[in-house]
Amino acid sequence: MQVGDRCYEEGMYDAAKLLYNNVSNFARLASTLVHLGEYQAAVDSARKANSTRTWKEVCCACVDGEEFRLAQICGLHIVIHADELEELISYYQDRGYYEELIGLLEAALGLERAHMGMFTELAILYSKFKPQKMREHLELFWSRVNIPKVLRAAEQSHLWAELVFLYDKYEEYDNAVLTMMSHPTDAWKEVQFKDIIAKVANVELYYKSLSFYLDNKPLLTNDLLTILSPRLDHSRTVSYFTKDAMLYAAESKDAELAETLLQWFLEEGRKECFAACLFASYDLLHPDVVLELAWRHNIMDFAMPYFIQVMREYLTKVMGKTTIPLEQCLVMTPLPVTFDPKICELISVGSLPG
Repeated sequence: MQVGDRCYEEGMYDAAKLLYNNVSNFARLASTLVHLGEYQAAVDSARKANSTRTWKEVCCACVDGEEFRLAQICGLHIVIHADELEELISYYQDRGYYEELIGLLEAALGLERAHMGMFTELAILYSKFKPQKMREHLELFWSRVNIPKVLRAAEQSHLWAELVFLYDKYEEYDNAVLTMMSHPTDAWKEVQFKDIIAKVANVELYYKSLSFYLDNKPLLTNDLLTILSPRLDHSRTVSYFTKDAMLYAAESKDAELAETLLQWFLEEGRKECFAACLFASYDLLHPDVVLELAWRHNIMDFAMPYFIQVMREYLTKVMGKTTIPLEQCLVMTPLPVTFDPKICELISVGSLPG
């Protein structure tokens, strides 16, 4: 034994090979065979030695020698030990052998001693180098991966659909919904969204999802409302549609549509929205129509800011270049024309000039 070690240390590997073989020191024999480039024989000796240390030595030697089939044989005896996995992965990655590393972990998943670390690290490798395979892997093995760790990998790789899938399985429903709304092209799916939105903890997401549908999926809004209706504040929900309707009417440049909307607000008793719509569709409305509606419904106070502005514009046109200050021609100081989408919530009879 001592003679064999001396031969080994002095690089006399052929002599050391004979000596170690004679005394059945398979661990040292495997090391010797690696130096001789006899990788298959080294693997056979490592199998007889059956120690993790020997498997690692021979595996690394096979990787360096680009004997990846033999390296995988050795690797399968290493990855089953969770505390050895990270070092082996680093050895492959540092040398750029990602395909071979993925192949090793894929082969290891069927082992009886396969553990969470193997499933997790393979998912992370897929996210970086084979994103097209990650979804299938997660669908099969999501319960066997470290979800927080894989979540970070999916986010870093911008795999939004996979990120939503993991959030759902991890019961982080709020994050799942936010991700779908932030990346609808990649992550939004109708059935999945409706299933998850019903489970969120933050009720504000109900209204954000409503806005998202109005902007991106208007034809599906009724389906969403069917799910959310028991959970929504109905008066607040109406405000979302009110603002959307006012903006649509203003952008349509259709005076008849704008006046129809005004009449609808009055029929529904939404005086504040009537006032807000006067400014949202200011350029489309006929003052005589507005005056008649306000007078008929006894809400002149709500229409007064609009009429002040109409009068101001009229006097400006009539007076032209007169040197008389315009303000002296007005009975009261006009209000600036601004439109805040929240005006339905802010305008009240008491706040208007009387």
